[in-house]
Amino acid sequence: MVSLAGAAGCVPVSVEERPQFRKFEAVAEKVVTALSKPPLKPPLKPPPKPTLEPAQKPKPAPRRGISQPQKFDASAVAARVAILLPLSGPSATLGRAMLDAAQLSLFEIADRAFVLMPFDTGGAPDGARRAAAVALKARAQLILGPLHATSVRAVAPLARAANVPVVAFSNSREVAGDGVYILGFVPRQQVNAVIGYAVSAGLSRFAVLAPDDDYGLSVMAAARGAIAAGGGVLVRASYYDPAAKDLTETVKGFANYAVRRGVLVAQRRVLEEKGDEVSRRALRRLERLETIGDAPFDAVLLPESGERLRTLSSLLSYFDIDRPAVRLLGLRSWDLIGNLGSEPALIGAWYAGSPTAERERFTARFKKAFGRPPPRLATLAYDGTALAAILGQGKDGPDYSPGALTVSGGFLGVDGIFRLRADGIAERAFAIHEVARDGTIARRPAPQSFTSLTN
Repeated sequence: MVSLAGAAGCVPVSVEERPQFRKFEAVAEKVVTALSKPPLKPPLKPPPKPTLEPAQKPKPAPRRGISQPQKFDASAVAARVAILLPLSGPSATLGRAMLDAAQLSLFEIADRAFVLMPFDTGGAPDGARRAAAVALKARAQLILGPLHATSVRAVAPLARAANVPVVAFSNSREVAGDGVYILGFVPRQQVNAVIGYAVSAGLSRFAVLAPDDDYGLSVMAAARGAIAAGGGVLVRASYYDPAAKDLTETVKGFANYAVRRGVLVAQRRVLEEKGDEVSRRALRRLERLETIGDAPFDAVLLPESGERLRTLSSLLSYFDIDRPAVRLLGLRSWDLIGNLGSEPALIGAWYAGSPTAERERFTARFKKAFGRPPPRLATLAYDGTALAAILGQGKDGPDYSPGALTVSGGFLGVDGIFRLRADGIAERAFAIHEVARDGTIARRPAPQSFTSLTN
């Protein structure tokens, strides 16, 4: 296992050890602006060295399949890596923040022999194709990015023809493979993590309420597999129009509210007709209820984010689908929402997300360097650049071969452990979080190695 995280420095460590930080002097040649776009910010000053806990002494952990990073002789062949990002166009704000994260990684981890060359895609496939052509002409040995799946698809043929691997920031499985690796978070692994945990906690009857789009279809397929593998039952599978402004009737039907409400109304009518003391006491108890009869499921997977997630969870609660009878489940997209606990219907929900400790340290370093918090996707650019820097420090020069990129031990990044598989998908480990009123509670930490993950 090689650590890529920033305080994470540049020495290989096992995931049980605290990473060590090593300073590098800022070298102007490290960053080359390859297109006539707005200039990069001045080189960063490396963050201060963190204090190590006395009881934890970092030491190299030999790892099969990749040469260990060493101090690289400046006279050796440099690692030349291109990073393709939308530095202009609709996604320019995100693209520039990701480039900032890449530069932070560059100055925390890379050595003098590492050259990072930014290219602007404009956020469009044609721009990505032109950027890739220029990058390959500049002798790039590895391409990081682009961000969007359509741009990755445009870049891939050029990179394959030049035998240059691509480590993209997309999460689309459709563009992965044949020399293209994606660092993005694919839904299937997250679904497996949260469904597996729910089954281990005793839940067995599941429902899924997903958007009727490619993402929702992918989540639904993954949920079917994960539930079956765990011995559970998918009781209800429903979709909604992702463009709909009002989902009230959709959720009402999903909750089977009309039937359950009708049972309550009929029961009240019977008791009212009897009119005896026992019936009156029963009526008083029914006054506190909206429906009669439990939902046929004990967990609902909601693969949503933002205000749409708040709306759906609130509507489910309104139609009597809530705790303690039903547990809401979510994916890493919930991580993108601040103050989840401010929505009462989400309190007690479980979701699969990245481990938080290293991300919080990264956020602090990024904010100190650039004066603003990073967007969530910035960690992909940081880890991608760190990966390129680490593999560029081999004693025989840069090694971006399939064997080096897909080493079985994987890497420790800002979002936890990951490894690139031969099919081009990044395999990751997820923690399980519970939403609390004032934050989140760790229900289960993320696995610390792929050995423990598969066993």
